[in-house]
Amino acid sequence: MTTAVADRTLNALDRCDRCGAQAYVRVVLESSGGELLFCGHHARAVEATLRPMTSDWHDETARLQEKEPVLAD
Repeated sequence: MTTAVADRTLNALDRCDRCGAQAYVRVVLESSGGELLFCGHHARAVEATLRPMTSDWHDETARLQEKEPVLAD
């Protein structure tokens, strides 16, 4: 796996492997180097089980709390 893939920011095209919602967490498995994508809900649901098996847990769920700036007319 290349570093560029592991380091890139998740975007609206990245979908949760469980439900198809927008992914905010990327998990790289230690054993295979395979990548899993999860929405915030499903990442929390599997974190206790998967985290010990990962080489990278990239969490962008803080973006869910960011507010877009409002432009004044």
